[in-house]
Amino acid sequence: MSETQKPTWLDRHSKIERNATLLMVFSFLVVTIGGIVEIAPLFWLENTIEEVEGVRPYSPLELAGRDIYVREGCYVCHSQMIRPMRDENERYGHYSLAAESMYDHPFQWGSKRTGPDLARVGGRYSDDWHVAHLSNPQSLVPESVMPKYDYLTRTRFEPETLTALMKTHRFVGVPYTDEMIENAVADANVQVNPDGDYDGLLERYPGAQVRSFDGQPGISEMDALVAYLQMLGTLVDFSTFQPDASR
Repeated sequence: MSETQKPTWLDRHSKIERNATLLMVFSFLVVTIGGIVEIAPLFWLENTIEEVEGVRPYSPLELAGRDIYVREGCYVCHSQMIRPMRDENERYGHYSLAAESMYDHPFQWGSKRTGPDLARVGGRYSDDWHVAHLSNPQSLVPESVMPKYDYLTRTRFEPETLTALMKTHRFVGVPYTDEMIENAVADANVQVNPDGDYDGLLERYPGAQVRSFDGQPGISEMDALVAYLQMLGTLVDFSTFQPDASR
C-alpha cells in the first residue's frame, strides 16, 4: 500500500481479526446490541402468546399425570410439537399453537421422535388401549422399543400432594385460583368417579374428562397419566379456529 493510499475497511477489519482482545470486545458488542434489539420490544407487549379459546390450565389429575410423564422420561422419545409442514399435518393434525403450551413448565416440545408426536394423541385411542400399551407396549406394537410401565397401575396416587404442586405452578404464572387449589384433592378424586358430583370440576376445568381411566377403583398413577394423554390436543376446536391476522 502506497503512502498516499488510504486504508480500506477490509484493512482495518484484518487488524481486528489478528487481535484476539479486539475481536472479543467487538463480538461482545455485536451480540449485546442484537440481544437488546430482539428482547427489548417484548417488555412493551402485554402478551407474546396469542390467546386461543378453549385453552385452560390442567386439572389436578391431568397435572399429576403430566408430572408422571416427565418423571418417566416420556419426553425423551416423544415430542409434543407438530410443525407447520404438510407431512406433519397429514400425519398428526393441525400444527401446534404456542397457546397450547402456555401453562407447561417446562414445555414438552422436544426434538427427537423415537416414537410418534403426542401433541394430538387425546381421543385417538381408548383408555384400554393406553393402559395396555403402557403396561406392555410390545403386545400392541411388536417392534416397539418402549419400556413397560405396568407398575403405574399398581402404584396408588396420593392426591394430597396436589395442593403444593398447584401452588408451585401458580408461583411461575399458571392462573390457578384459591378455589382451584382448595378443591384440588376433591377434584382429583371426582375426576375418576363418574358417579360423583363433578359439576364443580367441569366449571373450573371445562372439558375435563370424567371416568375411571384404568378401570380400577381408586386413583392410580396410571389413571393420572392416561387422563393427561387423553386431553392432549383436545382443548382447541380447530374446525372453528382462525389465527389472529393482526399479530
